[in-house]
Amino acid sequence: MSSREKRTPFGDWWYTVDRPTLAALAALMLAGIVLSLAASPPVATRIGLDPFHFVHRHILFLIPAIIVLLGVSALSPRNVRRLSVVVFAGGIVLLIATLHFAPEVKGSRRWITILGVGVQASEFVKPAFVVLIAWLFAESTRRPEMPANTIAITLLLMVVTLLVLQPDFGQTMLLALVWSALFFMAGMRIIWIFGIGAVALVGLVGAYFTVSHVAKRIQRFLDPASGDTFNIDVALESFYRGGWFGRGPGEGTIKRILPEGHTDFVFAVAGEEFGVILCLILLSLFAFIVLRALLHAMRDEDPFTRFATAGLAMLFGVQSAINMAVNLHLMPAKGMTLPFISYGGSSMISLAYGMGMLLALSRERPQAELLISGGTYTPALGRA
Repeated sequence: MSSREKRTPFGDWWYTVDRPTLAALAALMLAGIVLSLAASPPVATRIGLDPFHFVHRHILFLIPAIIVLLGVSALSPRNVRRLSVVVFAGGIVLLIATLHFAPEVKGSRRWITILGVGVQASEFVKPAFVVLIAWLFAESTRRPEMPANTIAITLLLMVVTLLVLQPDFGQTMLLALVWSALFFMAGMRIIWIFGIGAVALVGLVGAYFTVSHVAKRIQRFLDPASGDTFNIDVALESFYRGGWFGRGPGEGTIKRILPEGHTDFVFAVAGEEFGVILCLILLSLFAFIVLRALLHAMRDEDPFTRFATAGLAMLFGVQSAINMAVNLHLMPAKGMTLPFISYGGSSMISLAYGMGMLLALSRERPQAELLISGGTYTPALGRA
């Protein structure tokens, strides 16, 4: 263990990083491995793969994810911004390439193969987009003469357009919600609230009448008898069977027929095998990470770190809430992973990148370092 007296890079990082948040993230990663062992073997067997195929790949993806999380968490706020520009630009290029070269699967083009590895570019655009928007809104508060809000709106329209063309309305809704929340934090006038709400309503209505699978999902949610609700019905049955304490590790049976039990519906598998208690523990971990990050944001005096920390926390929290709400039939079905729990390489590494930036921005920093980074001094936050 590093001493406070010895000024090493690791020591500087260890004594300034938010260790409780880091521990909560580690707990989620560990839970992801356990639930991958529980949920993925039946899926792999059903499609003719080795029973532990997805488990091995889940752990394989977790290795670079941990490296990314720890590496990014050591960056300064200025370098977080610089890295976000690079990641965002690369993600936009990949999104455009995806529209032209990616194969169409279930009516959408979302995955592009690079060196034999499937990449979902939208996953990497999300955290970088949030940090860039946070910087623009921060600049608008510092320098009103700068057209930061116009640039932020332009970036939103560009990203939304590329996502809708895939189409991927779930990611579009997620980014629009976080963007709107940051705009509100930056001092949005009331007229903008009504304007954004009207645009969102028009977009939702337009998607309902022009995109068949969106209409079907909404109809099935409002009236289950109007279509096939097999996945949701099976997911709800998992919670009923699991009860408070679950049927035990490996004793679940619903996962054998649940098509996406290792990805979109891993929360339901957790409910059957480990019960409502584990689901509440997972919910508590997500809530702890989000609320602690928002507390950091509230105490931070620098606009950029405040907006970026809050935006990354909301991105993480809303995505988690959407996945769990879909599993519980509280909103229409949408393919969105449960952070660090669901199987998925692009999702896991991009989440690690986002949480690494959150840890970097919420670190305790001396006044001199903050001035160099372009921020203002914030008194050290207590560590629980």
